Amino acid sequence: MDQIFNQIGELVLGSVPTMILFILLVMAYGFLVRRPLDKILVDRRARTSGAVEQARSAIAAAEAETTVYEDKLRAAKNEIFQARDQKLKQWSAERDAAVDQVRQETDEKIKAARLDIEQSAATAKLQIEGLSAELSAQILRAVLPAGINAQEITQ
Repeated sequence: MDQIFNQIGELVLGSVPTMILFILLVMAYGFLVRRPLDKILVDRRARTSGAVEQARSAIAAAEAETTVYEDKLRAAKNEIFQARDQKLKQWSAERDAAVDQVRQETDEKIKAARLDIEQSAATAKLQIEGLSAELSAQILRAVLPAGINAQEITQ
């Protein structure tokens, strides 16, 4: 058993430089590779999360601008509809005024035509009355014998 312990001791003694080299290699790895890599990863995470935050703020700003744009668009549409309604009311008023004017002109023409017809009727009536008296006198003269005066009978 002493021999086994001696061999183990020699192996341990022979592995001491390898262990020292391994420990030095791990420490060199930590200093040369691991620490810079950790710094880069931390920086990368900071940049990524910063970019995500920046993107979120950009999205929020875009949504705010969209809301403002939609409000302006809605206001513009309202103005257009109000202007259209005002024009329609103006055109309706103009049309109503034109219709009223045409009605007045038509009423005046109708009144003038009635007056003209009444005057023509009155003139015709006077002519008929004048002609009827003369015609009745002619009829009486034609019907009565020659010695009787037609004016005496009519009075």
